[in-house]
Amino acid sequence: MIHVCSLSRLHNVVETTGAEHVVTLIRDTSRVTRPRSILEENHLILSIDDIEDELEGMVAPAETHVADLLTFVQRWQRAKPIVVHCFAGISRSTAAAFITACAIQPERDEREIARAIRDASVTAQPNPRIVAFGDKLLGRQGRMVDAVRAIGKGSFGGAWIEEAEPFVIKI
Repeated sequence: MIHVCSLSRLHNVVETTGAEHVVTLIRDTSRVTRPRSILEENHLILSIDDIEDELEGMVAPAETHVADLLTFVQRWQRAKPIVVHCFAGISRSTAAAFITACAIQPERDEREIARAIRDASVTAQPNPRIVAFGDKLLGRQGRMVDAVRAIGKGSFGGAWIEEAEPFVIKI
C-alpha cells in the first residue's frame, strides 16, 4: 500500500502503518525529521518546490528527481507500506504516489489509478510537472498526464486548507 500524508502527519502515519520506506518531497528539508523506525537508506528526500514552471529562486521538479523516485520505489519490496509525503499532502506527494503506483503496476490502467487517488482524497491535486516526467520515464505516452487531467483539480470546498487528510492507495 502507498500512504500519502502531510509533513505534520508523517510520524503518526509511519507508526500506525508500520511502513519501512518514506519518500519526502519538500524543499526545506531542515523541517523533516526521519522517523526512528526508518533506515536512512529507506528514506528518499527530493528537495523540490511545489511549482509547475521554472521560477527564479525556487527548485522546480526535474526529470532527475523523478528518475531518483523510480529507482527508489523499484527497490521497495512491498512487504510493508511506503509513505509518500510533502508539506501539505496535496500535490507533490500525490504525484509521486501516482508515479509509484504506475511504476510498480505497469499493467494497470493509468485512469484507474488516478480515479483511485481521487476516490481516496477529494483534495488530491497531483503536480502536473512531476506527473509529466513520470509519464515520460515510464513510457506511458501521455496517458498519465491525461489521467490526472481527467480527475481534475482537488476540491477544497471553497475554503483554504493547510493540509490534506492522509489517505491510502491500494496496490
